[in-house]
Amino acid sequence: MILVTGGAGFIGANFVLDWLALNDEPVINLDKLTYAGNTESLQSLEQDARHTLVQGDIGDRALVSALLARHQIRAVVNFAAESHVDRSIHGPGEFIQTNIVGTFNLLESVRGYWQGLSQAPKEAFRFLHVSTDEVYGSLAKDDPAFTESNHLEPNSPYSASKAASDHLVRAWHHTYGLPVLTTNCSNNYGPYHFPEKLIPLMIVNALAGKLLPVYGDGLQIRDWLYVKDHCSAIRRVLEAGRLGETYNVGGWNEKANLEIVHTVCHLLDELRPRADGKPYQDQITSVTDRPGHDRRYAIDARKLERELGWKPLETFESGIRKTVQWYLDNPDWVAHVQSGAYRQWVQKQYHSGG
Repeated sequence: MILVTGGAGFIGANFVLDWLALNDEPVINLDKLTYAGNTESLQSLEQDARHTLVQGDIGDRALVSALLARHQIRAVVNFAAESHVDRSIHGPGEFIQTNIVGTFNLLESVRGYWQGLSQAPKEAFRFLHVSTDEVYGSLAKDDPAFTESNHLEPNSPYSASKAASDHLVRAWHHTYGLPVLTTNCSNNYGPYHFPEKLIPLMIVNALAGKLLPVYGDGLQIRDWLYVKDHCSAIRRVLEAGRLGETYNVGGWNEKANLEIVHTVCHLLDELRPRADGKPYQDQITSVTDRPGHDRRYAIDARKLERELGWKPLETFESGIRKTVQWYLDNPDWVAHVQSGAYRQWVQKQYHSGG
């Protein structure tokens, strides 16, 4: 049995759904169920005895220790994190608490459990920490993509807190021998993505007839990774990754934000045309850039391909079409996730300007 933390969030929920679609090993899913944790993403598993959802905090050592021991967990996959740069700028404290202190407490709970295991399960145990390319900082246009040997140079409270958690995971391996693995991924997109992030926000706003806010000149470049490709990479690293190693996971799809927005608009023009016949790109508007906005991220995922034979299956063209279609097919999920608190956040963040 495995323990997945943060398994009701965007990537975590996709991971749990894919895991149980591909094998019968049960999942204990620990999620704090904050705004980004959505039980509706796991609705198809409500009657599935292989899935147990527990509402709780990774910082609750008594709870985590009890779950590990009671269910004889063989692996922990840690998705639990505050993960939105803009939110970290407005309220960094929660990011420090969850991403640093929370990870520390989780590591300590896991270490206590692991040290008490008998030899065979102790050797087989794994702790996989899911992190981000943002810990590496920002790249100039012509810089080579991030490799696993890049220095960590985080520029936002979010990325700094994730870099700190990466350091803690590394230290617990080198100091205590905890069998850890770390993955650093590029920008994910796909089903069940909370609509504060770029792609789902554009889809939801476009369909609602609202403006499509683009930061600054919109030429910030990101590498885009379809979420189910990311999940397959995590499964592969968990299965065969070298202990103590970091693996970068990327989609080999560098795109400027403005190009992403235009692609979404063109797909919506095709799949759900506006009633007035006008193009959705008429709704694009520039807003004031966010403080310290990193210009470019790019992931070099060749180590993962070379050592473990992993490559993404989706091109950006195939993945973005699947994503837009999913949002068109799931209006109830979209409507329910957009609570009053979420609407207030968007109104506060994407103020007019530029």
